[in-house]
Amino acid sequence: MFGVGNTGAPLDTVAHIIQVALTPVFLLSGIATLLNVFSTRLARVADRVDAVSKAIEGADSDEAKALSAQLAYLHRRSLVLDVAVVLGAIGGAATCGAVLVLFVGALRESTVATVLFLLFGIAVGCALGAIVAFTAEMLMASVGIRTEVAEGRRSATHTDVP
Repeated sequence: MFGVGNTGAPLDTVAHIIQVALTPVFLLSGIATLLNVFSTRLARVADRVDAVSKAIEGADSDEAKALSAQLAYLHRRSLVLDVAVVLGAIGGAATCGAVLVLFVGALRESTVATVLFLLFGIAVGCALGAIVAFTAEMLMASVGIRTEVAEGRRSATHTDVP
């Protein structure tokens, strides 16, 4: 089983099964790191939403429009981050399922390869989707930064003109 014949010692067989089952844990560790990054980014978006919401209370109508547009933009960013978090969590759960299938398959003396490939495929697909969603959010953030810089330059130019 798992490339090990029954001719070896039982300890060798168990050690090999544990080695094979630990391989997906590296993917799980990477997914956990991504989820940590996603939560940090979401916290930054939430902080920015709080700041914009407070600023909108004392703003005139033109400023309120601009701040409202910024809130809509932050809402889109939070939705993209939500997708990344959900995909990452599904990928992590599928990875755990793959490890469980490895152990159960070893106990039942069958490989249950179809389930294992399906779970590991889901894990890799979700990790890829989470990375794509995170990349989209990062691009949205960079566009937002460039927009804020451009707005700052415009307002600085208008205040400098006598």
